[in-house]
Amino acid sequence: MKPLSFAIALLLGAAMGAGAQTAPVPSPSLAHPEGPAGAPLVVTLADALQRAKQNEPAFLAAAAEAAMAREDRVQAKAGMLPAFSYSTQYIGNQGDTPLLTGRFVSMDGVNMYRSWLVARQEVSTGTFTRTPLRRASALDAAAQARLEIAQRGLVVTVARLYYAFVSAQRKYATAQQTEQQARRFFEIAQQQERLGQVARSDTVKAELSYRQQHQAFDEATLAMDNARLALAVLIFPIFTENFSVVDDMQSAPALPPFADVRSMAERGNPDLRAASELLRAAGEDVRLAKYALLPSLAIEAVYGIEANRYALHSVVDAQPELGVLPNLGYAVTANVSVPLWDWGGLRSKVHQSQTRRQQAQATLSQTQRQLVSNLYSLYNEALTARDAVANLRRAAELSAESLRLTTLRYQAGESTALEVVDAQNTLLQTRNAADDAEARYRLAIAQLQTLTGSF
Repeated sequence: MKPLSFAIALLLGAAMGAGAQTAPVPSPSLAHPEGPAGAPLVVTLADALQRAKQNEPAFLAAAAEAAMAREDRVQAKAGMLPAFSYSTQYIGNQGDTPLLTGRFVSMDGVNMYRSWLVARQEVSTGTFTRTPLRRASALDAAAQARLEIAQRGLVVTVARLYYAFVSAQRKYATAQQTEQQARRFFEIAQQQERLGQVARSDTVKAELSYRQQHQAFDEATLAMDNARLALAVLIFPIFTENFSVVDDMQSAPALPPFADVRSMAERGNPDLRAASELLRAAGEDVRLAKYALLPSLAIEAVYGIEANRYALHSVVDAQPELGVLPNLGYAVTANVSVPLWDWGGLRSKVHQSQTRRQQAQATLSQTQRQLVSNLYSLYNEALTARDAVANLRRAAELSAESLRLTTLRYQAGESTALEVVDAQNTLLQTRNAADDAEARYRLAIAQLQTLTGSF
C-alpha cells in the first residue's frame, strides 16, 4: 500500500473510532444571565449607534446641555423686548374721622382698587448692541458643537465594542476549528503509534497540542461572552444577551487621500468650532462687563384703574362733589441709573472677563495645534491598519495552506509532529491577527471621522 493511501485509511479509521479512543476534554459551563426567550435580535452597527444614543449617559448629558443652551438663547432674545404683565390689587384702610387728618396718606378713600396692564423695558448699551443675544448665540453654537463631539465620540465607543464582539466571534470560530484540527491530529498520532509508524513522543506532542488548543478555545469562548456583555450594557436599557451582530468588518469605507481628509477636517471639525464659539462668547462677556459701567434706563408704563370703586367710572370718596369720573388712565415711569462708586467691583468683573477671554484664546490655539497633530496621527494609523489587513489576510491564507501541506507530509511520513503543531499554532495566530487588523482598521476610520465627519 502506498504511504499516502495508507495515511488516508488511517485518517478514516481515526474518524470512525475517535469516540472510543479519545474522550474529549470537557469545557467549563459558563454562567449566563437569563434573558427573554425567542429569536435573537439582529443588531447592525447603525442600530447599535442609535440605541446607544438613547442610553449612554455622557451623550445624553451633552444633548441636555445643548437643549438648555438653546433655551438660554431664547431667553436672551426675549430679555431684549418689553415685558407685559397684568396686576390687580385691593388696598383697605381704617376709615378716617371727619377732621381729614390725612390718615390715608397716599390714598383718597377707605377702599382702593388697582387693575393695571404693565409694560416694562430695560434699556442699556447692551440692548442696542444686542450683546446678550450674541453671547447666548455663541454659547448655543458651542453647546451644539460639543454635542457633535459627544456624538462622534460615541461612534468610536460603539465601534470599539461592536467590532471587539465581531472579532471575538471570529476568534471563537477559529479556536473551535483549530481545536478540532488538533483533536483529529491527536487521533491520527494514536492510530499510527499503535501501528508502529511513529514514536510515542509524537502522540505526547499531539495530545499536548490538543489540550493547549482546547484551553485556547475555552478562553476564546470567555472573551466572546465578555465582549457581548460589554456591548449589551451600552446599547440596551434593559440588560439582555439575546442578540447577535452583523459581521461587516470587510466592508469598511475606503480611506480618502490625505488632501481630502485635511479639507474635511478644516471645514467640519467640531472641536475647533466649539473653541471658536467659546472665544466669541468670552469677548461678549468683556463687552457686557464694560457696559455695566455705563448708565442704564428702565421704563415702566401702566394703564388701568386706581380708584375707590372697581369700575370704569366712579365717584371719588374724598371729592364727591366732582361727580362720576372716568377711572381709566395711564402712568409712565422712567428711571435712569448711573453707577458712581462700587469699590471696584465692576472693574474687577471687567478684569475677570478679560482673563477668561485670554484663556479662551489659548484654548483655541491649543485646539488648532492638537487638530493638526491628531489629523496626521489618526490618518497614519488608518493607513497602517489598512495595509495590515491585506498583509495579514494573505498570511492567514498561506498559513492555512501550510497546515494542509504539513499534515499531508506528516501522514506520508515526511514531517514531524512538531512541524504540524507549529503549523496549527501559526494558523491560529495569523487568523487572529488578521481579525484584529480588520477591527483596528474600522476603529481607526471611526477615530479619524471624529475630526472629519463621515466620508
